[in-house]
Amino acid sequence: MLLNKTLKILVADDDREIVRLIGDSLEDEGYEVVTAYDGKQVLEHLDGSGVSLIILDVMMPEMDGLEVCRRVRNEIAIPIILLSAKSREIDKVVGLEVGADDYLTKPFSVNELVARVKAHLRREKRNTKTLKNNQAATLSFGDLTIHRDKYEVYKNDAKVNLSTKEFQILLYLIENKNLVLSREQIYDAIWGVGSDYCDLNTVTVHIKNLRNKIGPDSDYIKTVWGVGYKFTGEKD
Repeated sequence: MLLNKTLKILVADDDREIVRLIGDSLEDEGYEVVTAYDGKQVLEHLDGSGVSLIILDVMMPEMDGLEVCRRVRNEIAIPIILLSAKSREIDKVVGLEVGADDYLTKPFSVNELVARVKAHLRREKRNTKTLKNNQAATLSFGDLTIHRDKYEVYKNDAKVNLSTKEFQILLYLIENKNLVLSREQIYDAIWGVGSDYCDLNTVTVHIKNLRNKIGPDSDYIKTVWGVGYKFTGEKD
């Protein structure tokens, strides 16, 4: 369990019993846990704290989880898992659009939450290793510039604010340029949590957001109907 001890996870919910339950489960896995009970506390904890992942309730006092997520995403690119009692698809879509990487509806299985945490952190570790081993730290396609090591994307020299998962999806598509990738392939590559937790609509939403952010006037990412998506590296 000591392997995870350097990884710090921020758990934020105004329900202290939920925070305790999640915190205990994560600590049992060897993670260090920081807790917050309102939106402002989340932002205070993030200042130089070295947090590797955030578990964030949507409905919190002072500042709701969506606004917190939006502010965090403008500053740092770490995985954010939203928790919410709202189960409508539109609520999930909104959460992903403001920058969340995952969305879990209450009541939820703590074991599933822990599995998702591990999957996100594994993916971050693999991606960091890939970046270190890859000589092409900067990629350019038309008016897009992608800085692998900084998790940054620029369009016409203006920074595009992508969530961690949006950046990883873009990079995965680029690495498989002109190859058609199914939603299942993208999900397994980016989330890697296995079929038990697979939600392919999550891929659809992230692709939609990614397209809107890198420019609806361009067509770098093409849909191959009934099959999946491919990155062409060219604008129409």
